[in-house]
Amino acid sequence: MAEPEPAETREGASRRLLARLRAADRQPGLIKAAATVRKLAPGDSELGNPGWAGGGSGPSDLVAKAMTEKPEKGPSVTRELGLTALQLWQSAAEAQGRGRGESELAILFTDLVDFSSWALEAGDEAVIDLLGKVGAKSETAVSDHDGEVVKRLGDGLMAVFADAGDAAAAAHEAIDAVGQVDCRGYSPTLRAGLHLGRPRKIRGDYLGVDVNVAARVADAASGGELLVSDVALERLDQGAFESRRKRRFKAKGAPKDLEVYELRPA
Repeated sequence: MAEPEPAETREGASRRLLARLRAADRQPGLIKAAATVRKLAPGDSELGNPGWAGGGSGPSDLVAKAMTEKPEKGPSVTRELGLTALQLWQSAAEAQGRGRGESELAILFTDLVDFSSWALEAGDEAVIDLLGKVGAKSETAVSDHDGEVVKRLGDGLMAVFADAGDAAAAAHEAIDAVGQVDCRGYSPTLRAGLHLGRPRKIRGDYLGVDVNVAARVADAASGGELLVSDVALERLDQGAFESRRKRRFKAKGAPKDLEVYELRPA
């Protein structure tokens, strides 16, 4: 009859196994492979990353936020695989309609171009002054066109509209109005992105894939430019606007077949 393995031996083996697993979890090659899997998986591959446009109150959003805020010494395989699972979970919920709201809304994002580099040199007082002026101009444009400001996002905002035409008109008005602002010799430039979808409302916020897509569209815009998704373009009065397809549009987390257009008043 074999003698039982000493407890010290079992404990030492467990520690060595745990050390090997921790080392593997930090191997650059494995992390890169896990990150590639996440990018190829359905859903928003930016889920939980810095600058992520989500952050709503849905289960997957809350878990992703917790994973992002958890102190980390760096990227890891388990983090990538965990976010991949959340990404698939969110995508499946969206496909089945569980993550969508009841009403179709036009989702607008705006922000300033090259604001961060100017803010570093301008100082807090000038930054606060500028953001106050830009916020007032942008929010007035939204309210004048029957929109709802959901939240301010530093140098920009997120708003929703019942009508895509109102959203586009508000975006152009905000871009023009902000372009006339002067803050100690600095002239800010606004950009905007518009998408149509059925975001889910949780308290005063909206969440879902459509919100993320709208943010990605805005990120691709240049200064003074409004970009709209093909879905939003279909709801617009073609006689009121001129559109030109942005052929080199690429955005992480956006559907691969999404088409984006630059929109200007006719």
